Amino acid sequence: MSTPAMAVADDYEFQKGVKHLFENGVSKLPNKYILPVSDRPNVHKENSNVAESSLQLPVIDFSELHGPNRSRVLDSLSSACEEYGFFQVVNHGIAIDSIRSMIDVSGRFFGLPYEERAKYMSTDMSSPVRYGTSFNQIKDSVFCWRDFLKLVCNPLSDVLPRWPSSPIDFREVAATYAKETKWLFLKMTEAILECLGGATTPEDDEILKQFKDGSQLMVVNCFPPCPEPELTLGMPPHSDYGFLTLLLQDEVEGLQIQYKGKWITVEPMANSFVVNVGDHLEIFSNGRYKSVLHRVVANPAKPRLSVASLHSLPFDCMVRPSPKLIDEENPRRYKDTDFATFLEYVSSCEPKKKNFLESRKLT
Repeated sequence: MSTPAMAVADDYEFQKGVKHLFENGVSKLPNKYILPVSDRPNVHKENSNVAESSLQLPVIDFSELHGPNRSRVLDSLSSACEEYGFFQVVNHGIAIDSIRSMIDVSGRFFGLPYEERAKYMSTDMSSPVRYGTSFNQIKDSVFCWRDFLKLVCNPLSDVLPRWPSSPIDFREVAATYAKETKWLFLKMTEAILECLGGATTPEDDEILKQFKDGSQLMVVNCFPPCPEPELTLGMPPHSDYGFLTLLLQDEVEGLQIQYKGKWITVEPMANSFVVNVGDHLEIFSNGRYKSVLHRVVANPAKPRLSVASLHSLPFDCMVRPSPKLIDEENPRRYKDTDFATFLEYVSSCEPKKKNFLESRKLT
């Protein structure tokens, strides 16, 4: 049962995160989490902007990229990036054990006592390990129903000693998983460069080399059951900073993408990755591939876990449209950008919708 103290919890209580609230038996959503009516996931309204059926994303069979069907798979990949900005990858070559271990150890991390998790709490956006809640717990006027553990993954040998040492196998499992998702990201990026420009050029080789040393951020998300899911969101609408995001989710639905003006729930598919185009790839492709808004809805009964692996160029690199994709018919549509510009942007405002990408567009 929720105690009177919980009912009028102060801001400090909310800084401890939603797992803490859930463990303390919160039975009504505190005001801090109640979104303005216009921002709520209005599922039941007459003129709802939520689609009634869920969506199976285009499925890319990774194993077929290396066989006689390669060109057909590349066509599917390209049209998925243009139309949805999202696709699922199956037969991806990452061991099922590795995937299951990552979900399992993540669940055990969030199952630790609050005091143990709190050791990693930090408001420093650039910290290599950060446990927190909501989206940006310093700026958000309304909190969202999620706790997260963010792990900077490069260079791995430098950051690993700072990752959580409990559960005892956390570092080992997460480091293996980080390496494997990095490998898959590089293979997918190679295919995407081919989709965008046909034959591989020295410029493509150069950019692939930069991606090998590129940035990788892993975000482990925990969404406990929510007492009033219709009043809040697990994550607000956002697009992903970076080139590609590889998302591993458990079997509980929650992810929704914006498609043709409606929010559509993505059906989880066991042992697959949901991959999406990030802002950097939209810029690099000069707008041909779309970095699409997505959000997470809360669940009244089931906890949900996901692990997002965000990949891009090294932090000090400039991201700009590929010269191959600019000509008289397709003038340049975006300014150069780098990570510092992005951090400055996020730190200065409450990120709503796709503003960062909008701020890089040339009129």
